[in-house]
Amino acid sequence: MIDFSTLFSPENLETARITLGSALTLAGAVFSAAGSIGVIRFPDFYTRMHAASVTDTLGASLVLIGLMLIGGWSLVTFKLLCIWVFFMFTSPTSSNAAANGALRAGLEPFLGKWTGQKVTVKGQEALKVQEEKE
Repeated sequence: MIDFSTLFSPENLETARITLGSALTLAGAVFSAAGSIGVIRFPDFYTRMHAASVTDTLGASLVLIGLMLIGGWSLVTFKLLCIWVFFMFTSPTSSNAAANGALRAGLEPFLGKWTGQKVTVKGQEALKVQEEKE
């Protein structure tokens, strides 16, 4: 039988809070690193901007939420919450402004040629029929 009085003891909850906060902080760092790899690998400004802005927003959010959990209820947590709210408004807005500015300045997006098979409505119906036969 599980003894809930010891399971939800302050020591266990403190350990769980710090562990979850550390995991979120580490996950945020991984997302930010993945975004930096995307910036290197993608072909043009717009896809790089998209990769950087999405992973930056998610990565920073996870790091800040993790730090809030590690910090506990304090003035530091309130300050981190204010930073997170500010970041959630400014990061997507600045990415949009940079992409819009690049487009107005004449930077054309990279539009490569599609080398895959083009599937039409009839092609999709044929694929469904083929899947039903299998």
